[in-house]
Amino acid sequence: MNTYFFGIILSCLLLAAPVLAAPSAVSVKKDRSGLPITIKSNELTADNKGKTAVFSGKVVARQGDITIYADKITINYADKKGDVEKIEASGNVRIVQQNKIGTAALAVYDSRDGRITLTGNPRVMQGTDSISGKVITYYVDDDRSVVTGGDDPKARVEAVINPPARKGNASSR
Repeated sequence: MNTYFFGIILSCLLLAAPVLAAPSAVSVKKDRSGLPITIKSNELTADNKGKTAVFSGKVVARQGDITIYADKITINYADKKGDVEKIEASGNVRIVQQNKIGTAALAVYDSRDGRITLTGNPRVMQGTDSISGKVITYYVDDDRSVVTGGDDPKARVEAVINPPARKGNASSR
């Protein structure tokens, strides 16, 4: 399996964090492609003919400082070299990197489009800031994200951005 693409999903899922926050809160991309990936699960089903690997049951995938927790992770291979076409993390998805946490029912990385999509009550939190909507999409190659509320006018995007902590107390003057 090409660890580069798996590393991309691990490192990029959290880059959809509230980019409206102060510049110091924006993530810096790190090349994790040379770092080992450790995946623990209750079961692994590999289908070489079908070009899939399914990790199921309390899945924990780690690479560097990023950890993905899910009920199941399915990896679809595109060719004999083992290049990854699509990675799908489903069921109680939680992605953790330092003070950033992303949650969703489903996270899908499509390597052809360079797109990561979080659905099922997706929410990304960084410190006390957060953003949520119907769908959170991160475009890897463009380093941009789109959060939508969906077709329902009642379902809206919500961003909570807290001001940076101030040194000293203004009321003590």
